[in-house]
Amino acid sequence: MKNIAIVCGGYSGEYQISVQSGTMVKNSLDPAKYKAYVIVIEQNSWYYQDKLNQKYQINKNDFSLDLGHNIIKFDGVFNAIHGTPGEDGKILGYFNMLGIPYTSCDMDVSALTFNKYLCNNFVRSLGINVADSYSFVTGENINKKEVIESLGLPVFIKPARSGSSVGVSKVSNIEDFEKAVEDAYRADTRIIIEEFIDGREIDCGLFLNGKELNILPLIEITTENEFFDYEAKYTKGKANEVTPPINLDIEQETDIKAVSSLLYNKLGCKGIVRIDYILTDSCLYFVEINTVPGVTKASLVPQQAEAMGIQISELFNITVENMFI
Repeated sequence: MKNIAIVCGGYSGEYQISVQSGTMVKNSLDPAKYKAYVIVIEQNSWYYQDKLNQKYQINKNDFSLDLGHNIIKFDGVFNAIHGTPGEDGKILGYFNMLGIPYTSCDMDVSALTFNKYLCNNFVRSLGINVADSYSFVTGENINKKEVIESLGLPVFIKPARSGSSVGVSKVSNIEDFEKAVEDAYRADTRIIIEEFIDGREIDCGLFLNGKELNILPLIEITTENEFFDYEAKYTKGKANEVTPPINLDIEQETDIKAVSSLLYNKLGCKGIVRIDYILTDSCLYFVEINTVPGVTKASLVPQQAEAMGIQISELFNITVENMFI
């Protein structure tokens, strides 16, 4: 039986969602094959908490767990950290140095895809449509008038590195511009100001089963909020998620899946990935790629898997098995 560490938590606004994802993974892995431990990653403490709420610290020298009566060495890691340090590649470099396999994309892929500024440039280089944008770093002067004249209103103002729409604002009035910039800078030192693309939000989930790339049914997101923000993502009733999308042409479906497959392969992704798009009447626009997508009951990937007839427990077990191939 293999010992699997399910790392969750992290240092971002996605902490609670990540812990929920980690718990769901723990409850889904096959107990006949794997002994799973939920390891919470916090700034000053990496720990396992048992059923009696006793906390045991991780030895960061070798990522082992001393339970007093025995020391647990982990055979692999299920990465369920949304945001830093799991989705941006930082903790993955640590596991690379220790020689411990993990379920998500490699360190360099994670670092690239988590940085929307760098990722957009990479995706654009492949000939895939990306919304026009400006990018600024802390302290850099922003010519508000010039940006708005170029991109129009509304615009999205977002941190370059964040998830679950943390720090993201849709700005329709010039009076709201500076506050949105401040909100974005609270989440990162680089921000992106991006033109608004009016279209349908379509997301595509993918995962490897052995060496075969499986593409999950597409899902369409609509919401009563201004956009699919943190509240809409995690508050029941705030968003409508339809799998598969209604009135989607077969050519459009094929195009989205083909672009997703291209990105997965060109980037060298591993594990479960979700790629988000905006589909207009004439074009498909890349929005972002999530290398550690949420897997709570409210998350999109479990819904997509279920629509394909795949239980989420099966998906998690396949993902863990892939580490050892």
